[in-house]
Amino acid sequence: MKTKILVANRGEIAIRIIRAIQELNYEAVAIYETPDRDSMHIRSADEAVWIGNGPRCDYLNIDKVIAAAQKSGATAIHPATAS
Repeated sequence: MKTKILVANRGEIAIRIIRAIQELNYEAVAIYETPDRDSMHIRSADEAVWIGNGPRCDYLNIDKVIAAAQKSGATAIHPATAS
């Protein structure tokens, strides 16, 4: 079974983290709210899990992020925060 890492963010930062995860030969799981369903980070990931209608509030809901990780079978969560 391949290791899956859930990326708990959206946009350009999530795309960069997804690319790095895939370069390490792991599977990347993206999360998304309804307004982001066609976003590039969703298309780049190996799998995507819908977490709510949003906008911009469900990404910060820890329970929803953890539930998405469990649903996808991810073994790790990357916060993908900007510095």
